[in-house]
Amino acid sequence: MNALPSGKVFLEGRYRKLTRDLPQTLFFCPECKGHIRRRKNCERCEGFGKLTRDSVQELAGWVLGAALKTRKNKFHGAGREDIDVRMLGRGRPFVMEFINPKELGVDLAALEAEINRRNEGRLEIEGLHWSEKARVRVLKETQHAKEYAIQVEVEEPAAEGAFAALVGKRYDLEQHTPQRVAHRRADKIRERWLEVLEVEELDEPSEKGGRWCVRVRTQHGTYVKEAVTGEGGSTRPSLSELVGVPCHCIALDVLDILDAEGDPLHVRSSPVVFGEGV
Repeated sequence: MNALPSGKVFLEGRYRKLTRDLPQTLFFCPECKGHIRRRKNCERCEGFGKLTRDSVQELAGWVLGAALKTRKNKFHGAGREDIDVRMLGRGRPFVMEFINPKELGVDLAALEAEINRRNEGRLEIEGLHWSEKARVRVLKETQHAKEYAIQVEVEEPAAEGAFAALVGKRYDLEQHTPQRVAHRRADKIRERWLEVLEVEELDEPSEKGGRWCVRVRTQHGTYVKEAVTGEGGSTRPSLSELVGVPCHCIALDVLDILDAEGDPLHVRSSPVVFGEGV
């Protein structure tokens, strides 16, 4: 690749986030916005300008940007997970847009390996390849169902068979906008589906009624944490309501990104070749 289309190049791949302290994108302080002068006296971030040390965008961007000789980039993911949620399985598709690169003769396989070496135990990149602008819109606008593993703690022991009775059933949920996202999401009721795939009682210490691992498949845009707790009735039915005891989400992992109906997603590993499929 030796051309610079509109001063931008696009790289596509998948990432796995293996830790619970890593946001997807650069997380500026909401008070000072990371401004070089305002952040000096900012009490919220104590002058750091960000609320987290790094992000998926930064850990990948530092290596790729150095090779492409540009510091400017944008990160486009096929959705995003909360900072405390791991992204496992085949990883989440993403496109990184690099602006005004000065060097294009780079070895993407070597750069992928370098990102993974530097961030062992935190971040893994896979399938890195050259892409194009049109892929950003595809990733942003395509609705993806997702598969999750939820570690659930119950306030008191559930009735025998209450969790097992959920397996294989799909539930239609009504979700009011959760309080934790009310500052950036419209206040409305969303209709979503959730299917319980598997449940397992965990042999782990609990000060309450025990812990379970619940594997679910959910529609795009489902607020999974609230689907567990019910958030005071703002999500119905919730796991708490279905098993008859208050439930809490202790840990959450994304296991797979699926198509809109919940089937495995075809993950592209290289750009479409002109004339392919004709």
